[in-house]
Amino acid sequence: MSKKLSLLSLITFGLVLSTSSVRADSTLVAAASNFTKPMTEIAESFEKATGHSAKLSFGSTGKFVSQIQNGGPFEVLLAADETGPALLEKEGLAVSGTRSVYAIGKLVLWSATAGYVDAEGTVLKTGHFKHLAIADPKLAPYGAAAVDYLKKQGLLDKIQPLMVFGENISQTQQFISTGNAELGFVALAQVIENGKIGSGSGYIIPASEYATIRQGVALLKNGSDNPAAIALIAYLKSAPALAIIQKYGYDLPK
Repeated sequence: MSKKLSLLSLITFGLVLSTSSVRADSTLVAAASNFTKPMTEIAESFEKATGHSAKLSFGSTGKFVSQIQNGGPFEVLLAADETGPALLEKEGLAVSGTRSVYAIGKLVLWSATAGYVDAEGTVLKTGHFKHLAIADPKLAPYGAAAVDYLKKQGLLDKIQPLMVFGENISQTQQFISTGNAELGFVALAQVIENGKIGSGSGYIIPASEYATIRQGVALLKNGSDNPAAIALIAYLKSAPALAIIQKYGYDLPK
């Protein structure tokens, strides 16, 4: 199979795999932490639909990119930005023509304590909190988005001494959930239940207040000949996968 497959070819081949009687294969997937819940559900749906399985690892996009550059075995990357997949394609580590945006992320100011974060997020200006958790902006795009928002609000210099940094967005949520930080910035997908914030309290940051979080996916060089990896790239564009992505509060790319 050519390693210069077009995206259209990948989609077509993936759909054939999903409807044909083929040997079941498995693919190793690196996925951004914010996508843990939807990707776990998508992987289950994918296996039922195609017979293929996806072995999932979750972490920070920056760390995954570094691992892939250093020979990591992943076959598919679902990043929290477009930059990582684009860089890997430029370096010949992702298959040309397979990159796309699979979701638009949403940033939330969240506390595990009910009523702590008000409906307008003014707690950042008026609250007397000791710690604010964000994902490391050097590794995690949601952390970079949080810094972007604080800059636009003119709050970064004031709040910076109170920041505690998670390696990824999952660790950031853990800091807040355990009370090590009274509040912090997480992905909506982490706290949404039935279309709204399910526990604690939160303020969904307006999308205009930070750079759009366009989450990109790419087929990696290691997976270029793996039917399961190719089929998964295609399946992310299927109606069942798109429904799951929207269920967790993401917008779909236009």
